[in-house]
Amino acid sequence: MLPDTIPVSSLTTAQIGENGQITVPKKYRTALALEGGARVSLLRLGRGLVIIPEQKRFQQLCDRVARTFASHGITPQDLLTTLPETRERVVARHYAEPRAQKPPRKRTSRQSCAVANSNSTSN
Repeated sequence: MLPDTIPVSSLTTAQIGENGQITVPKKYRTALALEGGARVSLLRLGRGLVIIPEQKRFQQLCDRVARTFASHGITPQDLLTTLPETRERVVARHYAEPRAQKPPRKRTSRQSCAVANSNSTSN
């Protein structure tokens, strides 16, 4: 569970390079298990900018969902019990036989499109 307040544990400065890139100091990358290519979210707060690692954001979301379920007395077993019925509803809604209301759109192959385009440009 996340604390109500998050203490500032350290602060440093970084320089924005010519191409707009910022290098995150090694001690932060190590502490947050960030590797090259890691995705981050940028949050603008007034005149400030907060960098949030995506994995952290996902964990925060998971914690929030877990707290919400717990506050309503819903257990993991309760959720697992509803899975078969929920799965059937989703399959019926999204994978049922196509409705006869709309005829399927006629598709043209890429090859026939290419031939049609080359014929129109040669005229």
